[in-house]
Amino acid sequence: MVRKGLQWVCVCVLAFVASGVQAQVDLAPFVQDDGVRDIKISPTGEFYAATLPLGERSAVAVMRRSDQTIVGSHQLPRNTHIADFWWVGDQRLMFGLAERFGARDFPLPTGELFAMNVDGSRPQLLVGYRVRESSVGTNIRSSAKEEFVHAWPIDLLPDDPRHVLVAVSPFSKDPLTRVDRMDVQTGRRTTIATAPVYRGQFLADHTGEIRFAVGARGDNISRLYYRERRGADWQLINDERESGRVEVPIGFSEDDTVAYLQVSQPRGPDAVIAWTIASGERRELARDAAVDPELIMRPGTVAAIGVRYLGAPPRTAFFDETGDDARRMRMLENAFPGHVVRVASATRDAGTQMLLVTSDTDPGSFYTFDVAARQADFVLPRRARIDPARMATMQAVSLQARDGLPLHGYLTRPAAAGNAPLPLVVMPHGGPFGIFDDWAFDSDAQVLAQAGYAVLQVNFRGSGNYGRAFRQAGARQWGGTMQDDLTDATRWAVAQGHADAQRICIYGASYGGYAALMGVAREPDLYRCAVGYVGVYDLPLMRTQDRRGGTSARTWLDEWVGTDTAQLSARSPTRLADRIQAPVLLVAGGEDEIAPVEHTRRMERALRAAGVPVDTLYVANEGHGFYKPENRRAFYTRLLAFLAGHLGGDTALE
Repeated sequence: MVRKGLQWVCVCVLAFVASGVQAQVDLAPFVQDDGVRDIKISPTGEFYAATLPLGERSAVAVMRRSDQTIVGSHQLPRNTHIADFWWVGDQRLMFGLAERFGARDFPLPTGELFAMNVDGSRPQLLVGYRVRESSVGTNIRSSAKEEFVHAWPIDLLPDDPRHVLVAVSPFSKDPLTRVDRMDVQTGRRTTIATAPVYRGQFLADHTGEIRFAVGARGDNISRLYYRERRGADWQLINDERESGRVEVPIGFSEDDTVAYLQVSQPRGPDAVIAWTIASGERRELARDAAVDPELIMRPGTVAAIGVRYLGAPPRTAFFDETGDDARRMRMLENAFPGHVVRVASATRDAGTQMLLVTSDTDPGSFYTFDVAARQADFVLPRRARIDPARMATMQAVSLQARDGLPLHGYLTRPAAAGNAPLPLVVMPHGGPFGIFDDWAFDSDAQVLAQAGYAVLQVNFRGSGNYGRAFRQAGARQWGGTMQDDLTDATRWAVAQGHADAQRICIYGASYGGYAALMGVAREPDLYRCAVGYVGVYDLPLMRTQDRRGGTSARTWLDEWVGTDTAQLSARSPTRLADRIQAPVLLVAGGEDEIAPVEHTRRMERALRAAGVPVDTLYVANEGHGFYKPENRRAFYTRLLAFLAGHLGGDTALE
């Protein structure tokens, strides 16, 4: 696909390459703030609303489509971001606030909901803990009830522009969740449903009636409840302890007679089950051989019409492959070959849709799609500085771990590298549980490929997207079989001729940093160097520093991390420094609340005491990953210089 209006991006790079100077990596496209994170079209189609990343904060802006002028905006305070946003009526926006403790951290919703009119007027904090402070970084006043709770929308009630349904949980260790009907102008709320479980998640039908609740008690055993109507008793329809499976309600048919459940399986990925409510009949609608399903809704509605499988590349499957929805998506997929097409939003009548088109080499561009005219028009790119033509493609790979467990991942190779073995960077993801690498644009992988490296990302056991059994196989396996999976994948890359066995490093962030240091501790002959970025390196310290409370959180730590202090110590890189021979680069932020800087300082002290060459980069005013462009540039510059010294790749362009 040709992207119009971006020809200027490559001019300086092409001139540099043509000059014959030794290749260096231009970091500018990778360290600047994204131009736009998300865009949604208004119900009438008159406006666009866009979220804009501004380093340590986010902003929202509203643009009139007819003349592309900004008509309203709002900027949030430091460390406050927009987790998601919604049109609530034709003239008002609501967005959920979130905090990020660093660029490597997933935004954690704060439970606050904020609203404003399209022109920026009548800004209102509707619900959240800062209602008690009566402001969100400005002099905005709130008439909402002062209550220390977390709220999130579950139904926008499109036929009632004044109200939405929100799930509300008190800030307690094991909260009982309820559903409130909330006024989007004032924040006033009325409770319409409560859940018989902690941390309940709800699903409403097309009329706005709450029909399902799923959650757990302190034992973290999932329970699913159903009720016929408001005021009716909840009926327990699945108890994980008895059935051995987790069932989560994800949607309804258009007439509300069939509910769709995502159901875990004894082996392999989840399935989508159609449950006919009147008869109780169940039938499997969708299941992939490798990856979990992601539900697709009909644009402008809450009717489930199909699934997307996040494999390589992602693909769609529809419940009715002969229907208009399926035919329209196939047409769009053919119009954007090699890309993933998602309907990001739509007008009330779904006649105009906002498309987000992405790929492994493209962070994404937005298009408006006129359904009647069958015409897609370019709006703008997410990251205008990135030229997809210069990015490296991701190849899907699969292998077997030493115990026979199938593993899936991705190999990114420089475009002009040919088939010869390359210096390899193994890049384990963070999390670790439930997080996964997928076929999508990855800035780290692209920077490394620009420097001449092959990059291997493997979804080790414990990762998401491959079914509950695969995820649970990682429980209590920090430094155990999760680490073996990375080792096995590295050796596979060598055996397949992708990697030069004498030039392999391992680099990761957060849990990935832990895995990098454990890699060189357990496999001193396999890796030539290691990079730990905002990592955790001392498991007993991690348990004592965990900020979560309540029975369920303690149960989670016991079940997924472990309780044996001696074993946790034995699997902590800080206690294994004497086994490490490869040089190490450690990078940390002084304000990191996810992996506090003390982890890195302890790791550094242990390495120096063991005589291991160690380089460090500490940035006092950054958190769990670096926000500021100058700090991201400093990190990538140091990373490429470190890798070049041990693997021989390119350094950063000064």
